[in-house]
Amino acid sequence: MNGRQHLAIGVADIISPSYFPVIAASGLGLFADQGLDVRIELAYPLADAMSALRAGELDYVAGAAHGPLYDPAGFTDCRLVCALAHGMYWFLVLRADLAGERGDLHALRGRRIGAAPGPREGLKAMLLDVDSVLARDVDLVAVPGSGPSVSFGLSAADALARGEIDGFWANGMGAAIATADRTGRVVLDARRDLVNGRDPAYTFAALIAARSTPASAAATEASRVRAAVVAAQDALRRDPGLAARAARGWFPPREQELISELVARDSDYYHAIITAPMTRAIATVGRLTGLPGVASG
Repeated sequence: MNGRQHLAIGVADIISPSYFPVIAASGLGLFADQGLDVRIELAYPLADAMSALRAGELDYVAGAAHGPLYDPAGFTDCRLVCALAHGMYWFLVLRADLAGERGDLHALRGRRIGAAPGPREGLKAMLLDVDSVLARDVDLVAVPGSGPSVSFGLSAADALARGEIDGFWANGMGAAIATADRTGRVVLDARRDLVNGRDPAYTFAALIAARSTPASAAATEASRVRAAVVAAQDALRRDPGLAARAARGWFPPREQELISELVARDSDYYHAIITAPMTRAIATVGRLTGLPGVASG
């Protein structure tokens, strides 16, 4: 169509600020500016999204940077094109009536914490790093109602409100809904709160590609995809209010109203560069949680 290149990008959670630079690159016409005709689809859970990427059913996946480690081949078959945002980007929310100080992971002891595959490994790594006994005492569970056709964060907020879980580990949209409805409160913001005096930056939001395309073609395509993402990151840092326009057609009305505020809060983290400490952290989360691709990654 008009000589444009057609690409499919799977996004681990769409109604969320987590991977929003990809949504913005589409909604603001920045992929089109690069001559790319991009189809965005929900790709959940992360392990299945990575399988679809390796099978050629998707061209890129926007998800947690440790995603390739779900496969024994690790990063042998996949590569990180760029960061969508720096920092581990999930929030730990407990039911509003439960005790627990901000940053105190021991408040999770004996609790049922909803966590999706992918984010779950980030929380598990953090718990294991803090206290291996505590890690065994926290029940990480599936969220009722979550699945491949719904936003995990919204499902988690709904399940918390219904009392089906004691807390959840999810994206900023789920946390915003729970706190606005006063059904939950944030006990850990992994980007901004220290755990045992350290920044728990075990993973980050990334755009991931397979290595199956010939190197020269892949480099040219990826540079155009990356350029669109960087343009989106730059635009959102300059004017977070653009997020509401970019989300049109993707987000329900309430979440569309919230997204600009969440992007304004997170936009300082919207940088594409991947540093050496960030790549080392991926190996750490894989090692702590026993993901199969860590040896080859």
